[in-house]
Amino acid sequence: MILNYKNFTLGVEEEYMVLDPKTFELKSHEQKIVQEGQKVIKDKVKAEMHQAVVEVGTDICADIDEAYTDVSTLRKTISGIADGLGFAMGASGTHPFSHWESQLITDHIRYNELVNELQEAARSNLIFGLHVHVGMENRELANHIANSTRYFLPHIFALSTNSPFWEGRMTGYKSFRTKVFDKFPRTGIPDSFDSIEAYDNYVKLLIKTNCIDNAKKIWWDLRVHPFFNTVEFRICDIPMTVDETITIAALFQAICARIYMLRSKNLNFIQYSRALLNENKWRASRYGVDGYLIDFGKEEEVNTRALIYELLDFLDPVLDHLGSRHRIQYVHKMLENGTGADRQLAIFEKTKTLASVAEYIKNQFLAGV
Repeated sequence: MILNYKNFTLGVEEEYMVLDPKTFELKSHEQKIVQEGQKVIKDKVKAEMHQAVVEVGTDICADIDEAYTDVSTLRKTISGIADGLGFAMGASGTHPFSHWESQLITDHIRYNELVNELQEAARSNLIFGLHVHVGMENRELANHIANSTRYFLPHIFALSTNSPFWEGRMTGYKSFRTKVFDKFPRTGIPDSFDSIEAYDNYVKLLIKTNCIDNAKKIWWDLRVHPFFNTVEFRICDIPMTVDETITIAALFQAICARIYMLRSKNLNFIQYSRALLNENKWRASRYGVDGYLIDFGKEEEVNTRALIYELLDFLDPVLDHLGSRHRIQYVHKMLENGTGADRQLAIFEKTKTLASVAEYIKNQFLAGV
């Protein structure tokens, strides 16, 4: 049986922070960056709920190298536009010291409705994430792969951790962003669904009972996308650099392809409950790559770095099919240099000022591009 890996296309969405280039505070750009950006890159840039946030999204990319080129171009383009308007850009899951209370909300019907419904939970949701879409042949396969890839979410999330500070305080977490987002309904690692029909029925019930008006208000850490044939991974902090973003996107793509390969041999990955998987998510948010995750098969704690190396071995059979081996190799560099959170904490340890941390975040935005 010849397996078709061409369907595992990629789409990458990143949320950036808009900074004052002198104080490195979050700064409202009154959608000027978006307006100027749309003249150049059309709908690949859009406004977010808070005016100090800019969201970008790639085209549908055939492979990881295409995604690298697209993400690099988006960062360079937005950075150049921001610079011309007197702003700077950065990528971190939370800002080290700016307070959400002083940030303006974008005046848009969708955001007004959200704030009206979720109140303080929405207003305080000043966080920056990475979303990776992996293309699927059909929604049935998307549901199967979403069920099976849930297990690996904490491993990759640990690598992405990049939000140790919140409102001027060291939180003790490597990713505090997820703690902020937990205030929203319908978040976290989801349950598995027996079939795509079961998932669709769940969505229909929520709409019928006025819980949501559409499936985009399901904010889980991964979901079968309501409108596209993709599995969307939403658990990660926005990484500081393009290389980190692309490595994480490559990992998600490879996990999908590996589950697909197993399925072609009538094999599947063991399904664990949401309750167990969320234990690992909590550990990843608290300790990043320097803690222990639970290996549910062995029923024991295992060093997170060791589990990430095990994951690389597991993914090895599909990397050449996908053409992503050279990107996945960067995981070793990430483990060596530390995650974004580790590097932020190291700068703070050295300088004792959060302004230096925010300046470092700004300076890393185009690192390696």
